Amino acid sequence: MRGFSKAIITGNLTRDPELRSTPNGASVCSFSVAVNRTYRDASGEQREDVSFIDCSAWGKLGEMINQYAKKGSGVLVSGRLDQRSWEDKTTGTKRSRVEIVVEDFNFTGSANRDNGGSSSSSFGASNAMDAPTDIPDDIPDEEIDLSDVPF
Repeated sequence: MRGFSKAIITGNLTRDPELRSTPNGASVCSFSVAVNRTYRDASGEQREDVSFIDCSAWGKLGEMINQYAKKGSGVLVSGRLDQRSWEDKTTGTKRSRVEIVVEDFNFTGSANRDNGGSSSSSFGASNAMDAPTDIPDDIPDEEIDLSDVPF
């Protein structure tokens, strides 16, 4: 049977994205997203859990995330799960991690918005080449007219 892997998360970046290049020139952007979950425990008290999810985005998509996202940025990320394993050089123990390899993402607004509003811009592997390269970040959402954006 053929497998299927798809993950969709929404949250805020825990740190500024890091852009690197592989030896053969491919760009890869690494970042982490904090995903909050609120629930009630057995005694009825409200609790909150936070999960920190590692993500990587390749090529133009990663370059755009690196350029426009920063610590605290709200994002919705979808992609496939990927597990990597290696041996720790200092202790010799086997290590592994699971991360989301980003195929599509949306900016969902800032965690620090005072007016309660949010904006959303979608970028993905299919339309990354058409994405704007000069999105200003100092214009309030009310002043941005998205009706003529082609995606």
